[in-house]
Amino acid sequence: MKKIIYKNPNDAENFDIKRFVKSLNKYAKISEAEATEALADFDQYETMHVSCLVEAGMNLIANKKGEEAAKEYFDNYAEYFDEGKFERLRRITGYLVGTLDRWNDAKKAEEHARVKHSVNSAIDDAARMVALETQAMEQNIAYAR
Repeated sequence: MKKIIYKNPNDAENFDIKRFVKSLNKYAKISEAEATEALADFDQYETMHVSCLVEAGMNLIANKKGEEAAKEYFDNYAEYFDEGKFERLRRITGYLVGTLDRWNDAKKAEEHARVKHSVNSAIDDAARMVALETQAMEQNIAYAR
């Protein structure tokens, strides 16, 4: 039986897929099969951190209902992350912004017309992922990617 860790590894408890699906269905209609498929990458681990569930849940909800519903889901489970509340911060046309709400129409048009580049283009993602997966496998714990 797979165990789930919330804060302290000594407090691991049995994972219940029905409970996970019930928590997702408050934000979007997700089937048990969809949830099981989303967690397939973690099948090889006997212990999983709650961040894996939240990450998988956010992706499922975002695909079904959009980013706002996913953000709301994350905010309700943010206590399990060191960062606290989720806020997307982007550098757009020279400004660091969370949202475009306060921008005028001209600035919004400039943002819409800009060329978008990959955020991780300068990072060797493959090497970083190998190191993280090796560390997780040594501890037999799955962490969200």
